[in-house]
Amino acid sequence: MYCFDSRIRYSEVDNGRRITLNAIVDYFQDCSSFQAEELGIGIDYMMQKQAAWVLSAWQVEISRYPEFGEKVTVSTWPYGMKSFFGYRNYAMESETGERLAWGNSTWVLLDLAHSRPLKVLPELAEAYTLSPQLPMEDVSRKIALPKDLEAREAFPVHKSHIDTNQHVNNGKYISMAQDYLPEGFAVHKMRAEYRKAAVYGDVIFPFVSKGGEEIFVSLADEEGKPYAAVEFRQ
Repeated sequence: MYCFDSRIRYSEVDNGRRITLNAIVDYFQDCSSFQAEELGIGIDYMMQKQAAWVLSAWQVEISRYPEFGEKVTVSTWPYGMKSFFGYRNYAMESETGERLAWGNSTWVLLDLAHSRPLKVLPELAEAYTLSPQLPMEDVSRKIALPKDLEAREAFPVHKSHIDTNQHVNNGKYISMAQDYLPEGFAVHKMRAEYRKAAVYGDVIFPFVSKGGEEIFVSLADEEGKPYAAVEFRQ
């Protein structure tokens, strides 16, 4: 397990002084990136190998959103690697050990030179120590979108959406999708499925479900094929 301590910053909170869902996802993402760097298999190493871990699916649950100034500990641990897949858990805890948020994720190792999945490299598998999987609700990594989605106004991918892999960062899709939540919709469970990478110059066509206790958002291309599908639950 890898952990780091932090404190909720003003730049990470909403108008109620609570951390945003997107900031929680960013903490989780940063935690696994920090672990990879400390193990010597971070960004530079992966660039040399022309490989990248690409997120396939998120499952995140929140019991309480910490507020501005709270001290937190963020942790992550891989619990499995198979073929070209990697499986990883995350947690955010308060200073007193209260589990605030936790997550499960599925990653695909990608051959950047040929844009295809790559079997997990032996040195990557050897670098990590696997830990037991965190018990969570058993859900599919694939999201079945409802048929009655409403189209919303399209918008372009901006440079600020792009990460070191030269495509839209997975957290940015969640931030985009959150813009379509109704006022007062408190997210306590979120799933995201990433189907293909959007890059700078692409246009996002959003489609949103009508409401209820579950909100679905499809962030799609001009043909309606999703780059990412996101499900929010209260």
